[in-house]
Amino acid sequence: MPIDPSKARGATLPESETSYTKDQVILYHLGVGAGVPPTDAGELEYTYEKSLKVLPSFAVIPAFGSMGGIGSIPGLEFNLAMLLHGEQEVILHKPLPPEQKLTTSAHIPEIYDKGKAALVILESTARDEAGDPLFTNRFSLFIRGEGGFGGDSGPKAGNAAPDRAPDGVVESKTLPQQALIYRLSGDKNPLHADPEFAKMAGFDRPIIHGLCSYGVVCKAVVDEVLGGDVTRVERYQARFAGVGFPGETYQTSFWKEGEKVLIQAKSVERDAPIITNAAITLRS
Repeated sequence: MPIDPSKARGATLPESETSYTKDQVILYHLGVGAGVPPTDAGELEYTYEKSLKVLPSFAVIPAFGSMGGIGSIPGLEFNLAMLLHGEQEVILHKPLPPEQKLTTSAHIPEIYDKGKAALVILESTARDEAGDPLFTNRFSLFIRGEGGFGGDSGPKAGNAAPDRAPDGVVESKTLPQQALIYRLSGDKNPLHADPEFAKMAGFDRPIIHGLCSYGVVCKAVVDEVLGGDVTRVERYQARFAGVGFPGETYQTSFWKEGEKVLIQAKSVERDAPIITNAAITLRS
């Protein structure tokens, strides 16, 4: 059944209550490659509760459940096999604490017509126990075969890398079991674990989660550019331009442009893009 943007646009999802713990934060950090080497003081801040800090990209984990309710929205019935995660944006209203109880609300602010696909924007905001906004996620969901309804095509991609050499390059070696670790943070899609399922999807082996790549790249920039200071990140945007495979090396290039750090990442082994049009906006 084709989606009906006139019904789905502006729809809200039921408010939900959730929480996260220090153990969940540590597991997420291990899932995006933290802990190498395991005795390094900076890595222990990601992997040991004694002085635990939280990567800004972790905000996608408590919000991931919001995506599960998208199929219940009137006018938004579609085949989940046609869904691709196109872009991700996280806005940190304040730095993330190592554990927190949350109340999350979500809605569909816009649906864009991409011709052969519909681009559905799902926005969710999590509030802390005091009722103050803690973080906002914007999931850009690319639904193949659902375009052509005559709507606005949406804004063009921003955060293009400048036409000059990068200010720095970071290489992050992933583990052969990276996707198996990351899936324990909540995304159990068999595409990232089951070789037979991956082959049916057109891949010769399981791929790394897009949001895992999102975290690998975030950590690379936070550590290299910000000296590991996670509190300086106010916003993190990225476009998923390709896939990564467990065991590959991510090469993250960055350009410092005022209050923004522009970013792109590729697979060293395949010289293939993984993340483009990405940026971290620094807190003033």
